[in-house]
Amino acid sequence: MARASFCSGVGVHSGKQVNLAIKPAPVNHGIKFIRTDLPDRPCISAHFNQVVDTSLATVIGAGGCIVSTIEHLMAVFAGLSIDNAIVELDWYEMPIMDGSARPFTTLIKSGGIKKQNASRYFLKIKHPIELHENGKFVAIYPSANFKITCAIEYDHPLIKKQTCCFDISAEVFEKEISPARTFGFLHEYEYLKMYGLARGGSLENVVVIDKDTILNPGGLRYEDEFVRHKLLDCMGDFSLLGLPLIGHVKTFKSGHAFNHALLKKIFSKKDCWETLAFQTP
Repeated sequence: MARASFCSGVGVHSGKQVNLAIKPAPVNHGIKFIRTDLPDRPCISAHFNQVVDTSLATVIGAGGCIVSTIEHLMAVFAGLSIDNAIVELDWYEMPIMDGSARPFTTLIKSGGIKKQNASRYFLKIKHPIELHENGKFVAIYPSANFKITCAIEYDHPLIKKQTCCFDISAEVFEKEISPARTFGFLHEYEYLKMYGLARGGSLENVVVIDKDTILNPGGLRYEDEFVRHKLLDCMGDFSLLGLPLIGHVKTFKSGHAFNHALLKKIFSKKDCWETLAFQTP
């Protein structure tokens, strides 16, 4: 990143207004989140071994401090090939913005992206790594580049079974993945409200599905927006490996928890991958 960028928005579960700053960081700094509302401004690295919860979103934490719902911004960092950044926020929950990653993409690009004078390290998959459980599936296979195939299946007439596949580049991410919004069913939204969650959720930041209709006045951004958003979440989760990937991720009915389980398995299978360094042109 070349310059700091700033925005504010509401947390989807807390309903709290959050101020966010994304700032440049030096080589080998990685992505780190800083809670400016707490004493001593605690810092948490965006890494899979810092994940403390995956029930409703990806949550990282350290020393009793957490940052929740980081997956959309992390997907942007991965999609735009940003390795080093400081993210400052004054609440525990990231702003949901419009429910997609597009506002963060626009924000970061407005600040500029700067190439740093250092080698860039990649994690290259050499042998398949798979997880199967109760009809769910997530895996990663050798590939010449970073690629994701994502499939979902819901017993709902507006979703049914959807699959999308993209070779990930900055242009593809910005145009085809970043705008896809989070979605939920009306009955789930009402249930979460009963338990004090989804306080910031609205038709402005969630695609809401009723029995046979989309409640949002503008409808969908893509015919398959649902699976594209799941692919977006997957990108955010896999970015927590800490290195950009050279491999083909495949998922079926997966989510944050199952994606995280595969990240842990990857690091337990050290014979299945290697790190490669490429000098930035």
